[in-house]
Parts: sequence; C-alpha cells; structure tokens
Amino acid sequence: MTQLARPDPARSRSGRGRVRPGPAPAGAGPGPAGRPGRVRAGRPVPGWAVGAALLAPVVLVGGWLVAGALQPASYSPMRQTMSVLAGHSGTDRWVMTAALLLVGSCQIAAGAGLTGVGLPARILLILTGLSTVGIAATPEPATGPTSRHLAFAVSCVVTTAVWPVFVARRGPARSWILGVHGCATVTVVFAGLSCWLLIAARDGGGDLGLAERLTSAVQSLFPFVVALAVRQTARDTGSQRQRGHEHSQARAGISPRRPKHRS
Repeated sequence: MTQLARPDPARSRSGRGRVRPGPAPAGAGPGPAGRPGRVRAGRPVPGWAVGAALLAPVVLVGGWLVAGALQPASYSPMRQTMSVLAGHSGTDRWVMTAALLLVGSCQIAAGAGLTGVGLPARILLILTGLSTVGIAATPEPATGPTSRHLAFAVSCVVTTAVWPVFVARRGPARSWILGVHGCATVTVVFAGLSCWLLIAARDGGGDLGLAERLTSAVQSLFPFVVALAVRQTARDTGSQRQRGHEHSQARAGISPRRPKHRS
C-alpha cells in the first residue's frame, strides 16, 4: 500500500500566510533609504537657479532706478538708454555697471542650473549673460557707443528674443508656457519688442529709453517663469507616477508599506 507523503510542518509554518509579490511595474525603481518600489519625484531645477533667474530682472530694474535718480535733471529715462547710466558721461556710473555685471552673472548661473530645458536653451541663456557682462565691460563714451558695445547690445537683444523657441517642448507639457504654442506666443511678443527697440535706436526716437527698459525687463523675467513652470511640471509628473505605482501595487494585492510610528 502506497503511503501518502506528509507535509513538512516546518515548511508549512514558515510559508503560512505569505503572499508572493508579482513583478514590479515598469518605471518603479528603488526609492530612498533602500525602500524598493517608491517613485521619487525629480527636481530638475535647483532652488539657487530659480533664485538667480528671479534676481536678474530685480537687479536690472533696481539698478536703472537707483542710477537714474543720481543723474542730473537733464537726463531723461524716456529718451536715453541704460548704457548712458553706465557710460563715461553718467553720474556714479558704477551703480549701473555693477548692476549689469550682477545681471549677467545671474543669467549665466540660471543657464547653468536650468536643467529642465534643452542644452541649446541653456547655452543661449549663458551667451545672453556673457553679452550683458560685455555691455558692462565696454562702457559707452561721451561721444556715443562703440562698435563693441553695440555688438554686445545687439547680441543680448537677439539671444533673449529667440530664447523661447529653444525652450518649447514638443511632447505633452502640463504648463502652457512650456508648450509650442505658448513659446511661439512669447517669441512673437519678444520679436515685436525687439523690433521696436531696434527701430527706435536707428531713428533716434524719443522713446528709445522706454523701449529699451520695457524690452529688457520683460525678456529678463521670462527665464524665471520658465524655471517655475519646469519645477511645477516635474512635481506633478512625480506625483502622477507615484499614484500610478501605488495603483499597480493595489491591483497586484500588495499593500503599500507604511512608516512605523515609535511609541
């Protein structure tokens, strides 16, 4: 008579109540502190890069306001440019020169830290910062701007005007400002402001100072807007991946691990 095999009690006790988890869903990698299965939200733009992008327009506007207040009554911010404030004919020209140097440094730092956009956009923003530093390094003489000063000024205007084209994302973007249509709209606005500035500079119009200040302020603020949009998009994407991962675990019958509270 054949004897039936008895189950091993030790193996039965050790395997009792255990549920073998299935394969982890795609895209779920090991999380922090050695916890597998947790999805960590990315932060493509560090805080110091966002601060540098914000500091650039603040210093620029503050610089021309302070430097303009130190000029004689004959100076007109509506007709005369910021280069006059930093030029040899300006009073306390070090104020505007220091502001331009700081603005250029902030633009370079923002371009280096804005990792959420493509490399061409970051390089272009760094070139904009170098052009701003070049404007400060070639002060305008009392007789008028030099060719090097004009070259740096035109380079700064052109690079900031076309920068939104390199920021645009062709894939689905949560923020409208990062999409193709949003960046195209900003590019059209920047192109219009730049044309106004170049026409006023060529014709010597009475609104040259106003055109330069408005154009530079609006264009220098856009990298800060992009940095905020990229951070928010990354935060939303990380949250969505985390919810999708928890949903996959729930369907597989795996309860998510909860942190233990110490008494």
